[in-house]
Parts: sequence; C-alpha cells; structure tokens
Amino acid sequence: MNVLKIKETCIYTRDLEIARDFYNQVLGFPVLSHVADKHIFFRVGSSVLLCFNPDDSSTKSSPPPHYGKGKLHFAFEVPDKDYLDVKMKIRKLGISIIDEVIWQGGKESFYFEDPLGNVLEILPDAGVWD
Repeated sequence: MNVLKIKETCIYTRDLEIARDFYNQVLGFPVLSHVADKHIFFRVGSSVLLCFNPDDSSTKSSPPPHYGKGKLHFAFEVPDKDYLDVKMKIRKLGISIIDEVIWQGGKESFYFEDPLGNVLEILPDAGVWD
C-alpha cells in the first residue's frame, strides 16, 4: 500500500453548533458541509475534519455506522516558521495551553482543548516525526 496521508479526522458531538463556532469562527476553518443534527465538515489545510452527531452516525447503514466518545486527540501541523506565531494567536484567542512538550530532536508542540473536550495539538512541520 502506498498511502500518502490521513485524509480525514473524525470527532463526535451532539452539539454541532459548538463545533461550528470553534472550528469555523475561532480557528477559521472553512465549512465544507453542514447538515443540521447530522454533521459539519471543515477544510483544514489539505485534510478534512469531520464532526458527526453520534446519534445519527451510529445508526447509518452507509457509510458503515461509527461513533466515539471521550477526549479524542488529533494534531494540526503548521509551517515551522509559523509555529510561535500560531502559539501566540491561540493564546490571544483566550484559549488555554494545557501542555507543552519538547520532543526528541528539540522540536516542541503544545496542546489545548476544544469546547467539546477534545485534546488538540499544534506541531511544526519539521522535526517532530522526522
């Protein structure tokens, strides 16, 4: 298999408006699709963040049913040169950074939560997984 990347990341919430307010209005990710009480999808760079209402997605027949719960984690990669600016912007938005890690090789990343309780991470595009 020659997989290029993970194309989609999926989280679950019954309150799609909270997801819209945070990911679109606060972080600035464009909305690709929004069906009330079912889902909202956002463009995140070359990837897509899918937010499904688990009451709907767990009962579908196609695509297959799926759902999750708890504090999910995913990371956003930013250009190395923009990392500190993004960190400052997150703070200026009033979002609390809940952890910072220095990885092997000296690169750092930071973590914060969305209003749904998911744990998000920002990391530079060079160094963390290289």
